Amino acid sequence: MSLFEGHDGLFRIGSFAGLRSALAAQFAAAAASRGQHAACFIFDESTATLLTRAAQLGIPLAEGVEQGLVPIQPVDPAELPPGELVHHVRLAVERDNAVLVVIDSLNGYLNAMPGERYLAIQLHELLAYLSQRNVATILVAAHQGLIGQMTVTVDATYLADAVVLLRFFEARGEIRQALSVVKKRGGSHERTIREFGLEGGIKVGEALRE
Repeated sequence: MSLFEGHDGLFRIGSFAGLRSALAAQFAAAAASRGQHAACFIFDESTATLLTRAAQLGIPLAEGVEQGLVPIQPVDPAELPPGELVHHVRLAVERDNAVLVVIDSLNGYLNAMPGERYLAIQLHELLAYLSQRNVATILVAAHQGLIGQMTVTVDATYLADAVVLLRFFEARGEIRQALSVVKKRGGSHERTIREFGLEGGIKVGEALRE
């Protein structure tokens, strides 16, 4: 798997809309390029918006969709009965042989649940099932706040094998973006904070030493 590997294939990406969705799309496109199936469940935007953004960044997500390797399923939280998403995920894995599942985002998923407690219980069961099936899972969660102290509405870090954090920072009179790995279960990981951007494609820069 490109970019980052998790111990049991479970990832969580926390950030702001464009960057987090693009990074998740890169994983799905990479799986399709190997002839593997992936499934994307998106709460926060339309399929057309996701595909347009991916194309602008040079991510061949549309190719995977056209080949039938990456079905994208928009989810309306107002119309999602508890348990229905789990049913669709199981179909993607057992019927379509998906090796990667993307849920973007946990914030949207929470809106479909009676409360955060119910979301935590359902996520725990779903991820246990996916882990047993050797399916990599990417959970996307949005932070509240832009610069400085940030909080997350849905904290699923205790379930994750790896946590990738995307955030804003100020430097030389500009607002920039940074990427760091704050958790990797089962081994050591690089602890540097690196500049991250989407101009002309996904780019990870040098470590921010100053």
